[in-house]
Amino acid sequence: MHRKDLIYKDECYKIIGILYQVFKELGGELLERHYQKAVSLALKFAGINFIEQYPIKLYYLGKYIGIYYIDFLIDINDAKIILEIKKNENFGLKNIKQVNDYIKTAKIKLGILANFTKTGVKYKRIINLQN
Repeated sequence: MHRKDLIYKDECYKIIGILYQVFKELGGELLERHYQKAVSLALKFAGINFIEQYPIKLYYLGKYIGIYYIDFLIDINDAKIILEIKKNENFGLKNIKQVNDYIKTAKIKLGILANFTKTGVKYKRIINLQN
């Protein structure tokens, strides 16, 4: 059953489907960078617009202080979604905070944190309540 109250529901189903497809082909024993490359290829094959290693500049008091690099900034049907790939069994608070910081800094409504595990893909949708 599909929920009707989700932000970018259809777009997320496409992205999550790609993540499961990658896991089905590659299993759960690879390094994070290998999953990132495979997801990149799968997004291209699906005809989904994205930018890999998307830079977001950080400012404090109007001064540049650093930069974030997001794994994927995905643009489907005018919905912009951040996708962060990890190789973990569980969702760590550090990783959740990382995606939350990304969506707030980039002023994007939704981030997906995806963990490739030995037994499958786990994911969390992280909503930017400030945007």
